[in-house]
Amino acid sequence: MKSLQIAASGMAAQQTRVTVISNNIANMSTAAYRPRVAEFSDLMYQQYMTPGTITSQVGTVVPAGIQIGTGVRSSTVSMEVTQGALRQTDAELDLAIDGAGFLEITLPSGEPAYTRDGKLSRSANGEVVTMDGFPLADGIVIPEDARRISISRDGEVVAYFGDAANGQPIGTISLVRFINEKGLEAVGDNMFRETEASGPANRLIPGTEGVGFIRQGFLEDSAVDVVKEIADLIEAQRGYELNSKVITASDEMMAATTRMR
Repeated sequence: MKSLQIAASGMAAQQTRVTVISNNIANMSTAAYRPRVAEFSDLMYQQYMTPGTITSQVGTVVPAGIQIGTGVRSSTVSMEVTQGALRQTDAELDLAIDGAGFLEITLPSGEPAYTRDGKLSRSANGEVVTMDGFPLADGIVIPEDARRISISRDGEVVAYFGDAANGQPIGTISLVRFINEKGLEAVGDNMFRETEASGPANRLIPGTEGVGFIRQGFLEDSAVDVVKEIADLIEAQRGYELNSKVITASDEMMAATTRMR
């Protein structure tokens, strides 16, 4: 009975959906996390009678035909392009991106990676680095004797020394934008890599071409909507239960067939 295989594919699909939802809920407090959505598509159809088949010599055709589906499969798990709320922290190296851009960082291998997590720190040699110690690709180094720094909306970094009222520019933080953000490869630790699907990284000055502005003293919260995730979880659970009932019903039908005399 094909219904057993169809229902099994439905259970597997709902299990994938629950896995994605659980990851979203687990990251409800992760800075700048964007929720993922599991999407599905139906499998191939068995054509017992194709729509439009001629059924007589005078040219009458079947209006609908007979097409039996064979189940469902996971087609993609995509990232929602949703910005989380900006939370004020007043820390001078906390940066939030108010827009679609990413910060570019340099991995120990020399490869670039991209993040929206603006929780930055100052390393022992003055470099501006992420919480994992990866430096910004812009190469910002804060002088040891700098009293404080200021970062403008367009990314200019200014250091203030001693009692001087005017600061000295020490660099600019740029932002990166992609044609297709959903095509980025998530590698963990709030980082992404460029792929063929995402398109090449386009480095821009903050505030230009829709890349967004930099907000100093703010962090972006997770974009997970917990109420929506719980509702989706209940729906996925009900779908799993219904598919399991189909398997039970199919099994009982097969058992009845074997008992026939």
